[in-house]
Amino acid sequence: MSNSNQQPPKRFCLVLIKPSHYDDDGYVIQWLRSPVPSNSLAVLHGLALDCARRKVLGDNVEIEIHPLDETIARVHPTRIVSLVKGADAGMVMLVGVQSNQFPRALDIAAVLRERGIMVAIGGFHVSGTIAMLKERDRDVWRAEEMGVSLFAGEVEGRLDRVLQDAANNKLQPLYDFMDDSPDLEGAITPFLPADIVKRAFGNTSFDAGRGCPFTCSFCTIINVQGRKSRSRTADDVEKIVRENLAQDVHSFVITDDNFARNKNWEGIFDRLIYLREVEKIDLKCSIQIDTGCHRIPNFIDKARRAGVKRVFIGLENINPDNLSGARKNQNKITEYRKMLVDWKRAGAMIFCGYIIGFPHDTLESILNDVRIIQSELPIDIIEYTCLTPLPGSEDHRKLYEAGIPMDADLNRYDVNHVTIAHPLMSREEWETAYAQASVNYYSDEHVATVLRRCVATGTSPGKTMSNLVWFRGNTEIEKAHPVEGGFLRLKFRRDRRPGLPTEPPWIFYPKYAAETLWKQFQWMSLFLRCYFILRKVIKDPQQFEYNDLAITPVMEDEVETRELFQSAEAHSYLVKIQQVEKLRHGTAA
Repeated sequence: MSNSNQQPPKRFCLVLIKPSHYDDDGYVIQWLRSPVPSNSLAVLHGLALDCARRKVLGDNVEIEIHPLDETIARVHPTRIVSLVKGADAGMVMLVGVQSNQFPRALDIAAVLRERGIMVAIGGFHVSGTIAMLKERDRDVWRAEEMGVSLFAGEVEGRLDRVLQDAANNKLQPLYDFMDDSPDLEGAITPFLPADIVKRAFGNTSFDAGRGCPFTCSFCTIINVQGRKSRSRTADDVEKIVRENLAQDVHSFVITDDNFARNKNWEGIFDRLIYLREVEKIDLKCSIQIDTGCHRIPNFIDKARRAGVKRVFIGLENINPDNLSGARKNQNKITEYRKMLVDWKRAGAMIFCGYIIGFPHDTLESILNDVRIIQSELPIDIIEYTCLTPLPGSEDHRKLYEAGIPMDADLNRYDVNHVTIAHPLMSREEWETAYAQASVNYYSDEHVATVLRRCVATGTSPGKTMSNLVWFRGNTEIEKAHPVEGGFLRLKFRRDRRPGLPTEPPWIFYPKYAAETLWKQFQWMSLFLRCYFILRKVIKDPQQFEYNDLAITPVMEDEVETRELFQSAEAHSYLVKIQQVEKLRHGTAA
């Protein structure tokens, strides 16, 4: 039989890059290890694997996929050019690009486009600005001028078309699906290869759902993913877990902006409970939730049984006026302690986001709020951020349309730089408040207090200590936000932001070596200091009897006795709450 009519096999090279961003010296932020894996990269990689299996480019075309997370892998644009040109066709996708990563993404794209490589870029900056601005964002327009294809919206069900267009050399300037969010039930599931996961300390990530019902003005999620809950099924989540167990991955970061409002939360928890309690599978999860989740029947108990070891809560502030001004009305300071104590009883490590720079903040009020939190709220880890008008948020749109000056450099929109003027604080005071809040919270004295609370409530003091070291060290030693931090900072002499000089080898390498050694010394000193604090805590013969204001059971008279409720703003808030309660009872009567 003759095979002369069969077409020879071809290769399509697809490179998926999750870009990092630049530090203040212009070097790409990279690490030997980093704990937060990219869900966007996992989603695109899973979908690309499905396209390859289904032969969407034809039976004789093999799609080879190269996923790169730049926070833990160096990106060589020239090598990528050779990789793509070595195949019969191909393209590069810059995925999940946030605003602070957009300048780096453009710099990568520029090199690739100069050499004729097709490039597409998607993520929150492209989607958010297209959704919220009447005209094209300046940096997005630059991408278009380069010939970079833009992708707005979510890619499920659309990747086939993009790949086919690229294979035919007909990539469109814009793929806009912002008004057509896909159903996630039964959708192709996210997946990261083991080599990436291992460099993320064995953590992988997936979104069990998208969308959030709330209307926080600083949030971009609601304007990109919508306010309606779209969820994966329990079967989908089980598939994700089993695929990762097959490569010896047992730790999962569920990236839903608010898992408590995922319409399938209970079914997903029940499935994870079955895997843990019936099949005896060792797995653990981290979730993000809101401050009202404790009111959902069985939510916290099922989270505990499902293996939730860490919860991230958008506390954001303890000043009711600040919360109201940001339309964060779902956060009720009168319920903070009840919610936090319930999570403590479940043995979860509690991470809380806290925003610095709301309109009513001052340097003095911020540091006073930190002191009150240390005394009265049982939080383990606080993730401080600067209030930032992120492109795609309502805050950004209003400032943009009003012509109010904002920092022109998107690289600084990483929530740990000041990017706008403040009505009550100078830039210096704002920066001081941001830095000092972390120094005060992670003091040796408070580290000891947090560890004592952990022992008394059943949370792992050793793991909590490790996280306290991580957050304190990344902020003070690495000068990086803990969420974008890592272990052993990597710098490459030629990987510096365009426009800044390339340092000579005899300057760069000695400086980098000295900096690395000094940082490792500081890390070791910090670890040992906290370790000795831990040893002292666990050797205390009365460790299990420890009690303080934060972990005592919630009492009815707390609004009169707790400092949390003694500010003028808190008094005003309490009056409103009491009026609402009177109206409610009057209606009921």
